[in-house]
Amino acid sequence: MDGPGAVPGGMATMMRHDSGSARKRGSFNEPDEPDETDTARATVSDDGTLTSWNDGARRLLGYPPPQVVGRPAAALLADPARAADAGARRARDRLTRWHGTVALRHQDGHEMPVRLLAHRSGPEGDWLLVAAAPRAELPPESWNDALMLWAYAQSPCPMAIYDADLRLRKVNSQMARVVGLPEAEIRDLRLSEIGGKLQSEQLEGVMRHVLTTGEPREVETCLRTGGESKEHAWSAAFTPLKAKDGQVYAVCMAAHDITEQYLARQRLLLLSAASERIGSTLDIDHTAQELADVCVPRLADYASIDLLDRLAQDDELPSGPLTGPVVLRRAALQSLYEGCPESVVPVGKVDTYPQVSPMAECLVVERPLIYATTDPMIAKWGALKPARARSIRRFGIHSVMAVPIRARGTTLGVAVFARHHTPEPFTQDDMVLAEEITTRAAVCVDNARRFTRERDTALALQRSLLPRTLPQPPAVEVASRYLPAGPFAGAGGDWFDVIPLSGARVALVVGDVVGHGIQASATMGRLRTAVRTLADVDLPPDELLTHLDDLVIHLAAETGAEESTGDVGATCLYAVYDPVSHRCSLAAAGHPPPALARPDDTVEFLPVPTGPPLGVGGLPFESMETELPENAVLALYTNGLMAGWNRGIDESRLLLTHALAHPGGSLDGACDAVLRTLLPDGGALDDVALLLARTRSLGEAHVATWDVPADPAWVARSRRDVTERLTEWGLDEAVFTTELVVSELVTNAIRHAVPPIRLRLIHDHSLICEVTDSSSTAPHMRRARTFDEGGRGLLLVARLSQRWGSRQTVEGKTIWSEQTLPVGLPTGLPGLD
Repeated sequence: MDGPGAVPGGMATMMRHDSGSARKRGSFNEPDEPDETDTARATVSDDGTLTSWNDGARRLLGYPPPQVVGRPAAALLADPARAADAGARRARDRLTRWHGTVALRHQDGHEMPVRLLAHRSGPEGDWLLVAAAPRAELPPESWNDALMLWAYAQSPCPMAIYDADLRLRKVNSQMARVVGLPEAEIRDLRLSEIGGKLQSEQLEGVMRHVLTTGEPREVETCLRTGGESKEHAWSAAFTPLKAKDGQVYAVCMAAHDITEQYLARQRLLLLSAASERIGSTLDIDHTAQELADVCVPRLADYASIDLLDRLAQDDELPSGPLTGPVVLRRAALQSLYEGCPESVVPVGKVDTYPQVSPMAECLVVERPLIYATTDPMIAKWGALKPARARSIRRFGIHSVMAVPIRARGTTLGVAVFARHHTPEPFTQDDMVLAEEITTRAAVCVDNARRFTRERDTALALQRSLLPRTLPQPPAVEVASRYLPAGPFAGAGGDWFDVIPLSGARVALVVGDVVGHGIQASATMGRLRTAVRTLADVDLPPDELLTHLDDLVIHLAAETGAEESTGDVGATCLYAVYDPVSHRCSLAAAGHPPPALARPDDTVEFLPVPTGPPLGVGGLPFESMETELPENAVLALYTNGLMAGWNRGIDESRLLLTHALAHPGGSLDGACDAVLRTLLPDGGALDDVALLLARTRSLGEAHVATWDVPADPAWVARSRRDVTERLTEWGLDEAVFTTELVVSELVTNAIRHAVPPIRLRLIHDHSLICEVTDSSSTAPHMRRARTFDEGGRGLLLVARLSQRWGSRQTVEGKTIWSEQTLPVGLPTGLPGLD
């Protein structure tokens, strides 16, 4: 059989028949410039005038150029009457190309049908008319057959023909090169027998479909053939070869190497995947892991992401290039092998990279670098780090690429990619792709770093504004928990507080500011301070919320519309418990009601009238009063505790009821039980503030009360009653001071107030003296001048007391004084001695 490039027998004789052009151009194998007279060309302007006429046109129609140039082209038509209709149709259709057979008039007068092709340079441009001029000699039909054989044998496109039994009949030289075998070695074999791969069997199925249906098919595949050193991507077109009767006798397979286009598509797909997968969270390490996951195995067989160890610190990172050695923390790993055995540094560990290392060098030059493991620099690095050299040899790593992770002019770390399973080393295209992906990931890492810093700042501010340690007043035993929302929500504005009040009472507060971030934390701090200030005035809960509502409205006005944080708003629950009367007064501003766990293990939610949230304004707040038994547990909380994943408020209340059903244990354990029950996964949709308070009681053994008539003579009697009671309590050392305080308070009440007057002593960790009357006029302390007979009473009370003040009551007012007991004196509560 003749080879693919052989000249068939008798071809030399056929070639000599083409004397019309071969003699003009010399040797067939040394072609000269083509003969321009073989093509007739003419140009016609838009108005139908001939503007040029070449020698080929003269040969075709016989007119010399001076005879036709400048004249109407329609004069050359055998039927000039049709020219107007054709021109109108051409103007209407605005064609840019036309082809067909036109009857023209030769110079000698006979009519000539000419196959004409016309091109227009633009909507208003000239027409170029071309037609093939007659040649001196035409080659025989065998010449065309030879051209077809040459075209098949020497086509740059690999081609093969398979018969109806899917047996190979013929391949061209390119297909033989791709397969790696000559035609004689593979003739009469099937494709699956030649390729021996699963892809070959799939292609054979496509050929069977073409033979059966007679419809062409085109498929894309990626494989490594026997004649190639690496895998290529191919687009294979399968065409049915039909006889004149339409029956399919064979299939022609023509393959096109589309490796470059395939790789370009894969790079675009990888970039698209990186855009979708990287940066799904604002966690630095998670973002680094996403970068490694995207690149393995589509770009590399192994990837490690190392970030600067200073990244987690509060100081700013340097903006310029780094200098070795570099301290990096391993943030993420990924490999073809489970467990990433190629790595000698586990995730989370810190290592120092010397100047002679891919990591340090690419950070110094601030651009990606590719290394072969035979590079002298890799050998020097291996000498300094023998464990890494052993890993390179063990896994056969042959190509390494280091890409700096930089964003906004700041170096964040380095990404290292390696290949050991993939035989091809990294290329420049791979480096450009890796740099693009890493740059996108770097922006996400930097965003996560900035968010983490801002969130830590907001949390630090929030925690500094919350009480570090809760007071332990005699009225209640308290425990609390604060749980910030998920790591990406930012600090919230939830707060709680325990405020000791006069008369051994205590105020329990819990609130929630709308929003997250530093603004919410700052607003929370201002509201907490305002609540403490208003509590010192001893306002009832509903009045306190009214003043707090006004404050929030003023804060919203100060914030202004230009702020991006939105309107300032908050909710709050304020409760005051009196351990003497066991009464608790509560008011709520848009806040969920508290839960009360009684000593008999029953749990109920108190029906506190819920007013509008703080900041709405114009609507009143209502309070309720209820009696709390001793050792009951009152649970105050924010909305974050009840807002569970796919859980309604009724289910959340039921869970809280179960968690508080046994209030006899420790309050710290009860707090943990509540969080475990309602937040089993440890995470919350919103910030959670929880405050538990177990009620205590101050009975008759710790409280003494006397009614005092509005008679000055009863001042001495009051001093005597107080002295006797202090002696019973073992507080003899406090008698003198208390007598003076009682004398002044009772005297002022008798002189300036309205009966009835009541004197009360409360003995807990301190000694409290209270005088209540029916006058609503508040006392004012002033400094008496030298010759004034009065005005020194309250000044004396203030000097003898640790604290003093007055509060309004339903009947009038109460003036109180609190003394710190001398060291060694017994307190009024068990465990406080």
